[in-house]
Amino acid sequence: MDFTVTVLGSSAALPTAMRQCSAQVVNIEGFKMLIDCGEGAQNQIRRCRIKMQSISHIFISHLHGDHLFGLPGLLSSMHLCTRVEPVNIYAPKGIRQLLDNLLVDTGTSLGYDINYFEMEGNDPMVLFENNKCKVTAFPLIHSVPTFGFLVEEQPQLLNLKRGVKDEYNLAFDDMMRIKSGADYALPDGTVVPNAMLTKPPKPIKKYAYCCDTLYSDTLLPYIKDVDLLCFDCTFDKSLTAIAEEKLHGTTLSAATAAISANAKRLMLTHFSARYSEVDSLVMEAQTIFPNTIAACDGMRYEV
Repeated sequence: MDFTVTVLGSSAALPTAMRQCSAQVVNIEGFKMLIDCGEGAQNQIRRCRIKMQSISHIFISHLHGDHLFGLPGLLSSMHLCTRVEPVNIYAPKGIRQLLDNLLVDTGTSLGYDINYFEMEGNDPMVLFENNKCKVTAFPLIHSVPTFGFLVEEQPQLLNLKRGVKDEYNLAFDDMMRIKSGADYALPDGTVVPNAMLTKPPKPIKKYAYCCDTLYSDTLLPYIKDVDLLCFDCTFDKSLTAIAEEKLHGTTLSAATAAISANAKRLMLTHFSARYSEVDSLVMEAQTIFPNTIAACDGMRYEV
């Protein structure tokens, strides 16, 4: 199954010449969702050759500007490109008032509806689910209400063992019932157990996005065993005191999150503009969690 993350922006509060502010497009079998929408997001969407109108679900982690200043411009451009399909926005409480006021004050009218889903509280919540994926929000640790997102594939059907279709002359409906877990009854009444007919599907893949947060063991239930963990790495380990004051992550806290969660791979993001290059940050994290990479604007990563 095609499950990818395209990084549109990986810088922290300030965009730089090389990095825009936080934004990503997650693609599961052609279904695309936008996670965060920092300044410059729509330009990056174009550069990455992603169809703007293919995005119908937008997830905003929190209401700090570097995670949403690109949203009004994107919504306006969608309108100017004659969008008629609704856009679904999932964000902390306050997003509706913020956008409504901005649209009114700038005299902007949209030719499509916005469906708002405002998040609040400290409990995880399933925000969206279709036949391809499920998106769950969970609380992070930051200076304003902030949420991480777990994106996971839906469980797949069982696979038929080689030769089973021909051996039992199975019709399509029979195959679908068997793939869904049913046994198969022969014409003489003999029941063939499902386990003799099928083999397990590939394990579902999981992606977790945790930006603007300290690390805490309270995050582990939501990020456990993910295939790719994207985690806040605003500072290197020498600035741990500043990170804790500002409620951000470091190289070592991101790596600790990955190893504690048994993640398969760690992607660092939300780099402070003080770093002209981030290779040293990656190497620092690799001392704890070797399978660490840096998010790079414009790059697409397989989950």
